[in-house]
Amino acid sequence: MLEYLSVARRMWHQFEPLHATLYFAPEARQVAADLGYDVASRWPSYFAWRTAPLGAAGPELVAATYYSFSPRMIARYVPQIWATADPAKVLDGRLRAMDRALVPLIGGRLSATQLAEAARLARQAAENTGLAARPLAAANRDLPWPDAPHLALWQAATILREHRGDGHLAALLTSGLDPCEALVSVAVVGAAPAAGFVGRGWSAQEWHDARYRLAARGWIAPDGTATELAHRERAAIERMTDRLAAGPWRALGRCRAERLAQLLGPVLDAVFEAGYAPRRGAPGTVAVKAGHP
Repeated sequence: MLEYLSVARRMWHQFEPLHATLYFAPEARQVAADLGYDVASRWPSYFAWRTAPLGAAGPELVAATYYSFSPRMIARYVPQIWATADPAKVLDGRLRAMDRALVPLIGGRLSATQLAEAARLARQAAENTGLAARPLAAANRDLPWPDAPHLALWQAATILREHRGDGHLAALLTSGLDPCEALVSVAVVGAAPAAGFVGRGWSAQEWHDARYRLAARGWIAPDGTATELAHRERAAIERMTDRLAAGPWRALGRCRAERLAQLLGPVLDAVFEAGYAPRRGAPGTVAVKAGHP
């Protein structure tokens, strides 16, 4: 089991940028606009794209599955997003968006044979995700598989990404961190800037109160810096997240996982060059749901 923890972490870094293309590609923004969403802000289409596999979910379900967003902020968009387009239209739209975005990104980077191999390996991993207590992964795995290899690859990336995220929530809950504390703890140990979390909707008072609670637990020193305990506990959360994400890669096997990583390399280069993801992400930011765009 332990030997697959590093594989799980590496493959997360491989799949997260591919999945997140949905939130940043101009092709996806245009499809969202065609569906009727206000694309001046990314949040209406983001909540629609990511939530649609759950059906016409209400704000409490979305807040529960997303975790790190303020429920108050979510309620500004959910369930109103379903009045713009129902989940079935959104699901069709996100595949249409990814088709338009990925064809030019992948074109010339992988041969048809290589792309088909990458899609097959990724699907094998995704089909070996344990789904107990993983609602977003399960909802995405319930969807039909697209026939086109580039879309099957993206759908597998989405399942694997949500599988890791769902597992991370279990690690956060086990550690006793509430949603706002989860973000504050990431910021205080320096894994991501606090300014990056403003869009999550927590008020300055809520952020201050979360810092106070963490200080009372010994995570924040009197000078406002992270204590050794905070660093240890955050590292333990990430290790637990890797452990809970290792199942698909253990089923696929190290050699095939390495082959998949090799095939994904040129695709990631294309995503980075297009500016849809930074070259280097902060450890833990995606897993904590803070790095979810």
